[in-house]
Amino acid sequence: MADLVQFIASGLTVGAVYALVALGFTLIYNASEVVNFAQGEFVMLGGMVTVFLAAAGVPLPLAALIAIAGTTVMGLLVHAAVIEPARGANAVTLIIMTIGVSLVVRGAAPIFFDKQFHRYPGFSGETSVSVLGASVQPQTFWVIGGAAIIVLALQFFLRYTLFGKAVLATATDRMAAKLCGINTSIIVGFSFAMSAAIGAIAGVLVTPITLTSYDVGVMLSLKGFAAVVLGGMGHPIGAVAGGILIGLLESLSAGYLSSTYKDAPAYIITILVLILMPGGLAGVRHVNRV
Repeated sequence: MADLVQFIASGLTVGAVYALVALGFTLIYNASEVVNFAQGEFVMLGGMVTVFLAAAGVPLPLAALIAIAGTTVMGLLVHAAVIEPARGANAVTLIIMTIGVSLVVRGAAPIFFDKQFHRYPGFSGETSVSVLGASVQPQTFWVIGGAAIIVLALQFFLRYTLFGKAVLATATDRMAAKLCGINTSIIVGFSFAMSAAIGAIAGVLVTPITLTSYDVGVMLSLKGFAAVVLGGMGHPIGAVAGGILIGLLESLSAGYLSSTYKDAPAYIITILVLILMPGGLAGVRHVNRV
């Protein structure tokens, strides 16, 4: 029983990070139909910038805020310098451009940081908490709780604020939103900024548990994309559910089978869902807008 609780806690922690990455994918896809494979790099930047600022003597809370703000600006720059100039390009071209952004950020990161793995102390200390016989790190509750707050806050923002409704309108029909007077370029830029901020927050929260390095973004992007495919492309709640499910499957397969196969569930699920149920768990139906 203790082992199962341990694996579930680990799976929920990692799954919460995948869920936040998937949420970033979904925000950008809904606003612009761009699949942003640089999303994992936002998570990396959140963790790495916090690590190095803290090492330089900046208080950890302030270092985290600076890292989130800086990554948010990075998201805006990606939109302004890469996506907006290519407006009107086909989806494959835009995907390749986001992969290019990922490669550039990953190539530049060792220059500004290094190639080592880093962490900082957990926000509530390092003493494990006993839950049904399993030892759970206090930071686990920060990750899961932080992810839950972000999801709820995002749902409130989209449903009950005027700007949030503008984001939903742009996601539903970009041309119709333009005709209603909505500046869709600002909405898309905001979506990039928000997804970057969410990624950075995920990096800040999870670094004390999983560590961070200049190249962690690649795997996070792949896992986040798998979560989006599983949950349903463009469906926020489905993406979050997909991330949690993949995290749990990873943890259980690593615990009961072998850590060698812990990455397999994400890829197997992606392939099966694409073949058997392209709409994902949410049953998303895609239509061509004319």
